[in-house]
Amino acid sequence: MRILRNLRLAHQSFIALNSNPFRSRCMYFRSLVSSSSNFHVSDSSCTSNYRNLPHNYLNSKPWAPFLGQRRTMFIQTQPTPNPASLMFYPGKPVMEIGSSDFPNARTAMNSPLAKALFGIDGVTRVFFGSDFVTVTKSDDITWDILKPEIFAAIMDFYTSGQPLFLDESTAASKDTAIHEDDSEIVAMIKELLETRIRPAVQDDGGDIVYKGFDPETGIVKLQMQGACSGCPSSSVTLKSGIENMLMHYVPEVKGVEQELDDEEEEAVALE
Repeated sequence: MRILRNLRLAHQSFIALNSNPFRSRCMYFRSLVSSSSNFHVSDSSCTSNYRNLPHNYLNSKPWAPFLGQRRTMFIQTQPTPNPASLMFYPGKPVMEIGSSDFPNARTAMNSPLAKALFGIDGVTRVFFGSDFVTVTKSDDITWDILKPEIFAAIMDFYTSGQPLFLDESTAASKDTAIHEDDSEIVAMIKELLETRIRPAVQDDGGDIVYKGFDPETGIVKLQMQGACSGCPSSSVTLKSGIENMLMHYVPEVKGVEQELDDEEEEAVALE
């Protein structure tokens, strides 16, 4: 598993960021009208035909006066260990600091991009990383149907000039910020999560959030986000990777438990 491999390398003070953008499928976008959502979409294999057209081809058509300023954007995709989640790289920064998870449409009201993505039928979860957006879909729809709509939503957002968050104060998760009243054990746990574990998890399109530590039982509570939420291998990642690392560096830690969000609890109850 890719997460576990990264965590093992982090255990040796090295984290391998093994995502290769050149393996991803590159989609080519050209916006025909800068103020609208109309745009030309083609796979990279088809762009040569478009580029070989005569220079005056578009200008000779009746719609030439409406073309306006053209915008070009390349969006790459990368699979994750969770088959229901896919990472989208817009080629531009997404989150300046931290990450942000939207487990349902109600939580997306503060973000125009997340709200637009939830407006697409079949999208069940959205996650923002530093330079990527992870989208999770329902099982009854395929990526071939969803991807064009997701590409369009991301393209429209970046050409609109809207902020990523309407209220920046609630933007990024600050769960691993070390406070003055944190014990030495809690501070060590947070530092490990932030510097060793989180980068490896984010490399697979997700994140992990610190939810608390019980000094009496030695249990650390964590929540999986993004592609890691609902991933079939998330429990293995917690036990075989994260738990082993925390217990090695912090002897007071006796185990790790996953804290589920409301959607995950409902899914478990239905099983």
